Amino acid sequence: MRFLSLNRLWPAAALLAACAVNPATGKKELSLVGEGQEIALGEETAASTRATIGLYPNTELQRYVGTLGQKLAAISERPSLPWSFEVIDDPEVNAFAAPGGKIFVTRGILPFLDSEAELAGVLGHEIGHVTARHSARQITRQQLATVGLVAGSLLSDKVAQMAGGLQAGLGILFLSYSRGDESQADELGFRYMRRGAFDVREMPNVFAALGRVGSLAGGGKVPAWQSSHPDPADRQAKAEQRARGLPADSLRGAIVNHDGYLRAIDGIVFGANPRQGYFDGTRFLHPDLRFRFEFPSGWKTVNRADAVVGASAKEDAVIQLSLGGQLSPEAALQKFAQQQGVQTSPAERVTVNGLSGVTSEFQVQDPQQGTMAGRVLFVTYGGNTYQMLGYTTGTQYPGYSGVLRQSLQSFGSLTDPAALNRQPAHLSLVRVPRAMTIEEFHRQYPSTVRMEVIAAINGVKPGETIAAGTTVKRVQ
Repeated sequence: MRFLSLNRLWPAAALLAACAVNPATGKKELSLVGEGQEIALGEETAASTRATIGLYPNTELQRYVGTLGQKLAAISERPSLPWSFEVIDDPEVNAFAAPGGKIFVTRGILPFLDSEAELAGVLGHEIGHVTARHSARQITRQQLATVGLVAGSLLSDKVAQMAGGLQAGLGILFLSYSRGDESQADELGFRYMRRGAFDVREMPNVFAALGRVGSLAGGGKVPAWQSSHPDPADRQAKAEQRARGLPADSLRGAIVNHDGYLRAIDGIVFGANPRQGYFDGTRFLHPDLRFRFEFPSGWKTVNRADAVVGASAKEDAVIQLSLGGQLSPEAALQKFAQQQGVQTSPAERVTVNGLSGVTSEFQVQDPQQGTMAGRVLFVTYGGNTYQMLGYTTGTQYPGYSGVLRQSLQSFGSLTDPAALNRQPAHLSLVRVPRAMTIEEFHRQYPSTVRMEVIAAINGVKPGETIAAGTTVKRVQ
């Protein structure tokens, strides 16, 4: 997705016409993005998110999160937006809002929360980003600075589309909110929790959980996505201060729903799901599709829902593996070569680890990046045709051509029983029969992750005692 920057200063009258009242704050502010544009951008971003990351395949959990989110959105200042609340199949601890009311939480954050009220705090925070139009404000700033907003990719839109992945729509997610925006979203999340009758005393627990996640990363370091956010400890202190400022009787009967929340997340996949493919060093192994593929040493790699992508250490070359449909390799290559601006060399039939395929070098003329050059390989295996691309700039291609071809031709069948049988870890619940420390719990009910992780997802500190009858999370 690409936003046109302003190439000239707008007349004062036009700027005044672009002023609008912020629904959440009641203040006037300059905005070059109307509500219709917000909704369109949100729809595009949501589609890209679903395509590149994928939704978590649990209908009941999706319904639970969606129902809670809609309840909160209905009492916000923008109830008529086309809100949606979805759990994406990502092990990272994260949640984010796209413009126009598209909210996503990762499955990775859910085990670190402990009640429906805490989840309401997370969703309320993201709703606050939308109601306060933080994305629209950031886009306006980008436009006024004549900065074109593009996805964080070395490739232009044309090459990204040709590759069949690297959705440009995710570019909106790289907008960085200010610390002021984050603090305002915290305040709005508190507001929506109050309106929804949720116990706002649970909100500090969310920030405590983020702090625990940061500690697990080592040295108290917060996750990369949180680098622009206020410190979790400061946010926790402010949330506690807000809660203390309320009359005590006003919180009587407020919703917490600890047990209901735990039932909703019971059995959720914890950590990376190897059935969707996983990395073993430079090798990518996919047990369900029974294939293996190897990236060059030192390359950065990522497994997305629509493709497996690797970038060179200098980020000046890319290798991508994706499903190419049901066409034969020859037909798939012909379709690839018919794209506008693509020039291919004569097709070369090859046998790759016993599999029949066809390969060709190609060039793409792009007005922004210049000439892009690379190699494409199509192989049929297991009833599917796979597309493998390796590409860089035209001037650098001769130096990369051998490495790219070697990696593309590493595709083959996966036969290792250990890899084929590898299973994901799942969250499970145990009601402890007696008081015990978290260390004792970990010994009596062992998990496949270290004890510090079990302590973090249960919100307890090492050495802390768990009361008898408490429902405790473990990972198996």
